[in-house]
Amino acid sequence: MTTLYLTEQGSTLQRQNERLIIKNGDGTVNEIPLIKVDRVVVLGRVHLTTGAINTLLSNGIDTTFLSSRGQLRGRLTALESKNAPLRLKQYERASDPSFCYEVARRIVRSKITSSLRVVMRYERNHPEADFQAQMRELERTLLSGLRAETLDGLRGIEGHAAAIYFATYGQMFRGPLRFHKRSRRPPLDPVNAVLSFGYTLLTAEAIGIVSAVGFDPYIGFFHAMEYGRCSLALDLIEEFRAAIIDRMALTLFNNQILTPEDFHAVETGGIWLNEQGRKRFLAEYDRTMARKFVSRHTGHQTTFRRLMLNQAERLARTVQFNEPYEPYEAEH
Repeated sequence: MTTLYLTEQGSTLQRQNERLIIKNGDGTVNEIPLIKVDRVVVLGRVHLTTGAINTLLSNGIDTTFLSSRGQLRGRLTALESKNAPLRLKQYERASDPSFCYEVARRIVRSKITSSLRVVMRYERNHPEADFQAQMRELERTLLSGLRAETLDGLRGIEGHAAAIYFATYGQMFRGPLRFHKRSRRPPLDPVNAVLSFGYTLLTAEAIGIVSAVGFDPYIGFFHAMEYGRCSLALDLIEEFRAAIIDRMALTLFNNQILTPEDFHAVETGGIWLNEQGRKRFLAEYDRTMARKFVSRHTGHQTTFRRLMLNQAERLARTVQFNEPYEPYEAEH
């Protein structure tokens, strides 16, 4: 899958025959054959002509709009999926506490296991690090999750595991830019800026995937229903946050692909990627999402985008036919 990122502020996307043309002022910045574009992500003040919008809709090209700081604004999609029976079953399942609990229990187990594997891989690659105590605590939390009796209990255990994990995660950064604790809305340091931006991109992909499968993205099983929250998409990305974004952030900062010059502070508060930083991040993000590898989860060559679709389809079978749901866990 090829994603076209439109990041140049003030530029315009047009359609010309079977090509998408990006213009800025009177000049053409880039031309891409339509056949090579599977997805478009628009950041900030980028204009789309009516012809371009009609082309994206008629070709089923999912288009996501983010603010220049990477906050999700909306999506351009064709008609709703025809899979109304799946949505009806999803609403019925979401009203069943025992079903929600079982799906949530498996998601929490997967998320804590994936966090553990991020820590284990780092320690394996850096023998000087000693995270044995933190890993034992995460393992104890994992066992607590198996014994939790309610959905709220599971959410509390997940929050406790996240606190342990992020405290450990902060000790894995070796360059000049460090991470102390998770902060959002706004992110208060460069690492948080990257994590927030990455999670937003992942959520936008998940919304498109669960919608394409036929789900209502607002109705989840682990995340509670809340006005405007895409709970099911958030359920799906819990399986992938650590495996994709957390590992990628470590690579970007520890290899100094991102440096202090890639960020800027704003008067209203918060630290954000600047234009140069966003381009570097998006290049790495797209490489990570499109990279082929043999997953121990499936035993087949795949990509993270393919795995996310597989998981949404797996969840659809769970909802419709009561098959046990097996979430994705980060590779060792």
